[in-house]
Amino acid sequence: MSEAYRVTWDYGNPNEYLRLYEEFEMPPLMITVAISGGIHGKEINPNLPETPQEQALQTFDAYEAGASIVHIHARDPATGYANPSCDPNIYRDINKRIRELCPDIIISNTTGAGWGVPVEERIKAIQGGAEICSLDQGTMAIRTVYKARKPPLEGRPEDIAFDGTFQNTYGDNERFAEEMLKHGTKPELETFDTGDFWLIRNLISKNLIKPPYFICLVTGYISALPPTPWHLLSQMSMAPSNSIFNVLGIGVHELPMTTMAIILGAHVRVGLEDNVYYRHGVKAKNNAELVARIVRIAKELNRRIATPAEAREILGLSKTPSKY
Repeated sequence: MSEAYRVTWDYGNPNEYLRLYEEFEMPPLMITVAISGGIHGKEINPNLPETPQEQALQTFDAYEAGASIVHIHARDPATGYANPSCDPNIYRDINKRIRELCPDIIISNTTGAGWGVPVEERIKAIQGGAEICSLDQGTMAIRTVYKARKPPLEGRPEDIAFDGTFQNTYGDNERFAEEMLKHGTKPELETFDTGDFWLIRNLISKNLIKPPYFICLVTGYISALPPTPWHLLSQMSMAPSNSIFNVLGIGVHELPMTTMAIILGAHVRVGLEDNVYYRHGVKAKNNAELVARIVRIAKELNRRIATPAEAREILGLSKTPSKY
């Protein structure tokens, strides 16, 4: 690892922050692109990639724009790609297509899938062979509407209301972590509120996760952490030492939350999973457009962009990219 920057540091220490910022020693910015998601699809933004080939092509464009990590949600072809899939074979197909186009990008598969997907299904995605998998912390109450998909789209002819929970118990959490250990997959610990750090500390106490802890601070989901600077700082203050933060904001909150993350020395996630607009009233043309914007902002704020090789070093991943 280069001596020119620190990978992890005490985010609560103002003196260390000042030194790192003034001496240009902030770590290079890792950019994750979350290309699709498991909730909305082309019915919300026709530019969102659904098929494996669409996902691979948009990943390549985002990779060329500066993304070092891609976060993937497989979608079910049997439903016209309307619904999420946890089939590891579909994940391997997507991952293989991406690896052919992006030789060193870090591939991350979700285990969140979508609201209402049972834990027994979600855990199957770990078998898809990704270098990273998301590991969601805590249970949330969710009330939303899945919008109808009008022709030529398929799979959901009418709106479907959902009123339920996104379940992640202590036991679920441990099962996912154990499965990731077995497959040599690094977990990205997605937190939705400050209480989720109890679950992370439980995993640490049981030696089910290894440092550095890659923690994704999710802001703006319904019934989850409000997307404000104060709540983001609170989350960071609750984290264990040896943590690396990846910050995202849902919808209109993507830009302020990720910009704040850049200033704080954390890392960022952008993409059509989290936000389908480029600006008010203007839908994003693709994922690369959102990546290019955050690259531009980071450079203005004196944060250079991490290469995939540097991101691998920061996260403690193999220098040799996975094969599918």
